[in-house]
Amino acid sequence: MKDKFSVLKEYFGHESYRAGQEQIVDSLLSGRDVLCIMPTGAGKSVCYQVPALIFDGVTIVVSPLISLMKDQVGSLVQSGVSAAYINSSLSFKQYEKVLQNTADGKYKIIYVAPERLETAEFSDICKKINISLIAVDEAHCVSQWGQDFRPSYLKIPQFISRLSRRPTVGAFTATATDEVKLDIAKILRLNNPFTVTTGFDRPNLFFSVERPNSKSVKLLELVRERSDKSGIIYCATKKMVEDVCLLLTKNGFSATRYHAGLSEQERRENQDDFVYDRKSIMVATNAFGMGIDKSDVAFVIHYNMPKNIESYYQEAGRAGRDGENADCILLYAPRDVRINQFLIDNTQTNLDLNEEERRIIRKRDTERLKYMTFYSTTNDCLRHYILKYFGDKSNAYCGNCSNCLSNFETADVTLEVQKILSCIAKTGQRFGKKIVIDILRGSKNARLLSLDLDKQSTYGLMADLTEKRVRDIIDYLDEKGYIKVDGSEYPVLKLTPESRDVLYGNVSLQMKIVKQQKKKKSNRDDNIKSGMLNALKQLRKKIAYEQKVPAYIVFTDAALTDMCKKRPHTTDEFLGVSGVGKAKLEKYGKAFIDVIVGFDD
Repeated sequence: MKDKFSVLKEYFGHESYRAGQEQIVDSLLSGRDVLCIMPTGAGKSVCYQVPALIFDGVTIVVSPLISLMKDQVGSLVQSGVSAAYINSSLSFKQYEKVLQNTADGKYKIIYVAPERLETAEFSDICKKINISLIAVDEAHCVSQWGQDFRPSYLKIPQFISRLSRRPTVGAFTATATDEVKLDIAKILRLNNPFTVTTGFDRPNLFFSVERPNSKSVKLLELVRERSDKSGIIYCATKKMVEDVCLLLTKNGFSATRYHAGLSEQERRENQDDFVYDRKSIMVATNAFGMGIDKSDVAFVIHYNMPKNIESYYQEAGRAGRDGENADCILLYAPRDVRINQFLIDNTQTNLDLNEEERRIIRKRDTERLKYMTFYSTTNDCLRHYILKYFGDKSNAYCGNCSNCLSNFETADVTLEVQKILSCIAKTGQRFGKKIVIDILRGSKNARLLSLDLDKQSTYGLMADLTEKRVRDIIDYLDEKGYIKVDGSEYPVLKLTPESRDVLYGNVSLQMKIVKQQKKKKSNRDDNIKSGMLNALKQLRKKIAYEQKVPAYIVFTDAALTDMCKKRPHTTDEFLGVSGVGKAKLEKYGKAFIDVIVGFDD
């Protein structure tokens, strides 16, 4: 008889569950609904795939992501599981074949796009078969207050109600605020769900914010340092994607692109080039990534700041899914804030909403942008900032982010702050950061002179400081609540009640000034270049090419690294490698063992 541990080892090659996984598995096996919030890369799919293989009936997984369905089904089939998907990528003949196999009980797990739940053919078959579990992936899509609302998700409860028997229902997502959690449970009609929110921390990810004078120069430097690795570079607009991709290819890097302006065929081909390692770098808008289960992404660089922490953490979290160390780097410039505010104000999404609902969402998006901006400008621990945003407790020092690895000196900035606050007050709280900085630094800017702002008493008071230093102090005041940025189309700086005490000398302010030092190199860099690991990667690449699957579906980098560490010489020893299950042992064990044995002295 199969149990949760034998299934985990036989099909997925793991000896134990990660944090939160076993509780979710136990709840589903007992017939209780669940609501699971787990960060990207924490192993949500195992939580419903293990029960699916133990239950007598079929498991339906609802997902909006064609690429995820293909990856998940491909990986399951490699592991010896009978699985299929139903979405718009199937031809009519393929669709009919999957429906017939479903009716004949040939699948244990079926991935389906939410739109397909409404089709009469699929709905009729589902009424006749034994469905033990329905897993709703990307469950935040059901809430209009989430960052990715999809109206088709609202059809899921109706589909469930039409079944002859209500199965156990599980809802899974990477990020959700308390409000979105309540929405998910209510709209999907979860029955007293067991709710787990695992820690959002991903210890293997190194977080860094850079504020370079030239993003293009810095990007080339970062990519050169990682020339042997696979990575994603996110840009805010289609034009920026084109420019950055051209920059990389002109400088000899293997890069491709992905955005909504490309044809569906080109997007698919470019995505496959990246997933199958024909191209090592993907340059993309946020249209790329959801459902991409490429586990060996070693770095994610945001060329532009995203609109909110939720999106940033989800996108950055596509790095290091194999558990290996990976870098999440944000290249920040003040212009990013203006670009994002423009996109918030002018992008028409969720057409099913009325104007008042759209106004509320725009207001919330602007608030989220503020927290993203604070992340990009803070001198505090970046990991602590993210975890605190999601309600997680953490130490104020992680030792694995650019801020924690920087030397700081604490400076008294009271006098500088008083000059800034005085300038904002004396110009009538009518101007944004750039004008205020120009006044304080005594700029000869034409617009400033035309407004007679050079006649202000605060004109030139901070001429001895760089623009960056003045901007950093303003960002610090904004983050700490001594000023606020008001207005979306034309943001201006305004004083808050807290600014009065500083302005009149009743409070002094200390601010951290950064002295950057180089990030320490990971010890694993030497291991990755070992002859055995390279030989195993070459074998994996050959097998993946022959089977027309991505290399990580054969074995992840983490599995290959564990092979180098354990050096298995027998099938029993090989089965002890993390990520090696029964099916993969039978398919690949001898070939990989032969390579390992070849490195014996």
